[in-house]
This record gives sequence, structure tokens and C-alpha cells, in this order.
Amino acid sequence: MDYKDYYATLGVNKNASADEIKKAFRKLAVKYHPDRNPDNKQAEERFKEISEAYEVLSDGEKRKKYDQFGQYWKQAGQSTWPGAGANVDMGNFDFSQYGNFEEFINELLGRFSTPGGARTGNYAYSSPGGGYSGYSSSGFGNQTPAPNREATLKLTFSEAFRGVQKRLNLGDEIIDVRIPPGAKNGSRIRVRGKGGGSPYSQNRGDLYLNVELTPHDFFKFEEDNLVCEVPITPDEAVLGTTIDVPTPDGMVTVKVPPGIRSGQSLRLRGKGWVNQKKGRGDQFVKITIDTPQHLTDIERTYYEKIRDSRTYEPRKHLQQISL
Repeated sequence: MDYKDYYATLGVNKNASADEIKKAFRKLAVKYHPDRNPDNKQAEERFKEISEAYEVLSDGEKRKKYDQFGQYWKQAGQSTWPGAGANVDMGNFDFSQYGNFEEFINELLGRFSTPGGARTGNYAYSSPGGGYSGYSSSGFGNQTPAPNREATLKLTFSEAFRGVQKRLNLGDEIIDVRIPPGAKNGSRIRVRGKGGGSPYSQNRGDLYLNVELTPHDFFKFEEDNLVCEVPITPDEAVLGTTIDVPTPDGMVTVKVPPGIRSGQSLRLRGKGWVNQKKGRGDQFVKITIDTPQHLTDIERTYYEKIRDSRTYEPRKHLQQISL
């Protein structure tokens, strides 16, 4: 999909203020709202376009990234997708990682897509405030958009990693929703047409499911990375060793290099969380040195021998420190 000019979509210039963008959106939304244009597919598509444009341009951070993307597109000198390798410096931000414009927008708005770019089933991830919620029309009687609904969807790490089908009781109906692999805390799943009903039409809003993962005893997230913590003994840290580490796929054997320090991490490539666009991420194994609290007589003897013959002094540099 080629680049979309959202400023042109709303009929404003690139220096338009937030109020000007809001005013332009409201004017167009009244004109093309589905309640005012029943069974008009062209008006419906136009309403979706202006809603998407407004969702991007009304948010300062999203607008900034979108503007940077537009510069990238222009400087790359391409009428179609520039693709990887385009020689354009955009402040160390690699826009060429996206296969097309839609992938960029999906990530910007938090949507969830399949690797081919098509949205999965009848839902897609949407950023907070997505859809038509929060907008009230005033130009055609008392008609208003059908209200959206929100709910928290709790998933285990296993369910979120592998994907799962959930049966939800909405009160007036029971629905089955397929959650694709890779959901995380903050993921927002949009189930179209399962929100509240409009009193003025047969239209229904959308249901937004906010994903919340139940904590795991071993795995956790740091930003987008799957991380865990594994203890080793002092002798293993000095001499190096091999350890078995749990991953989402099962146990793997990991080589720990000699001299590793507590707090250092080992990267397990391709063993992290599922990302529908980029494939599997990495898992990071944080090493901690676990000092034994109870020693046998022979263990104590050997530790004392090591202490008495040790040549390494980790605090030597402290002698040079003063106020």
C-alpha cells in the first residue's frame, strides 16, 4: 500500500493546529457518518479514512512519527515503497523495516496484523481511542454513533504466547474470540460489531478487549523483550559452565562463559515472544551469582584456600578515591 497523505484526507495543511485538525475532522465526520449515509459503502470507507487520519494527526507523538515517515518517503524519491536499503537518514529511525505503509500505520496505531499485512479474522489491535468512540455528531438530528464497549481480557503467558480461543459472555450474547499468538500487556483487541447498539439504527459499536497477562513465576517482560533470571554458583561464574534454561518452547542448554559477572545477560536468539510482523524475538537470561549459605567442612576449607592464594583484588581502585 502506497503512502497516504492524512493532511489531504482532512483537507488541512501540514502546519495545521490541533484545533484546526479537530474542526476539519468533525465537519467531515458529520458529512460521511454511516448513520447519515445508510447502505453507502463509499461514505463508510470515507468515514474510516478520515477517522484513521484524525487518530494519527490528533496525537502529538503519532503525528511526529507520521511526519518523519513522510519525509522518509519524499527523500527516498520513490512513488512506490522505498523498501530496505533506501539511503535516507531519519535520525537513526529505520523506516525501511516496514514492508509497506500499512505495516507502519498498524504499528503506529497498535493494530495487530498477520505477517502478510491482512488483519486477522474480525478483529485487529487498535490504540486507545480507536474506532469512533468519543465523537458525537450534531449535524443530523439526535443521531449518535453506536457506543463502543470495553472489557479486560486476562490471559496466562501460555495462552498469550500460543494464541487461544476465548468464549465471552456479553450479557445479551455469548461470542467466541480467537486471540492470535503474541498478545501482551497493553494489547487492545477490537471485535467489530459487538459493542452497544445505536437507538437510532441497526448499527452496533465495537468491543475492545484490553489484554492483561497474569504474572508468571519465571518469565517477564522488559519493554518488548522476554527476560528471565537464572542463578549460578561462584565456581561456575569463575570457571564457566553449561546450564539448562526454560524457554517458551522448552528447555535449552546454554553455555556460560568463564568470568561472567552477576547481572550480565545472555541472549537466546529466536527464543523470545511471538511478533506477527517480525517473527520470534529474543529471550534474555540474566545471570545472578548465588552464594551458598551453608557450607560443608570440605567446602569451607577449599574456599579458605582460594582466599589465601587469590591474586585478584576487585577493590584496588578504591584506594584512589577521595572527596
